[in-house]
Amino acid sequence: MKFMTLVKSSETSGPPPPALMEAIAKLSEDGARAGTLLQASGLEPVATSVRVRVERGKVLVLDGPYSETKEVVGGFALFDVDSKQEMIDATVKFMQLHAEYWHGWEGETEIRQLFGPEDYKSQG
Repeated sequence: MKFMTLVKSSETSGPPPPALMEAIAKLSEDGARAGTLLQASGLEPVATSVRVRVERGKVLVLDGPYSETKEVVGGFALFDVDSKQEMIDATVKFMQLHAEYWHGWEGETEIRQLFGPEDYKSQG
């Protein structure tokens, strides 16, 4: 089962502490070695981003920053695990590192299962 995790928080938290990044690097190495972590990365700030959207039938290109943004996706990871529960357990471990190493940080990680064309065929 493939999953994407999306780490969300306020961008006003500042950069993550080096100890947290070291702990995440170790966790990532373990996941890569086990074959469960496919890819992971942090994301640049919203101020450098671009949104392309359709509004009233027109395609609009909007440069960041965006005044309405309160919480942003700051990073993501792709996993291939045996079950949803395994993904939840791994995410809890990841978030526990944030609680331990980044005091005062608040945020969440959303877990989303991936699906592709082969999944549409099995539903029809």
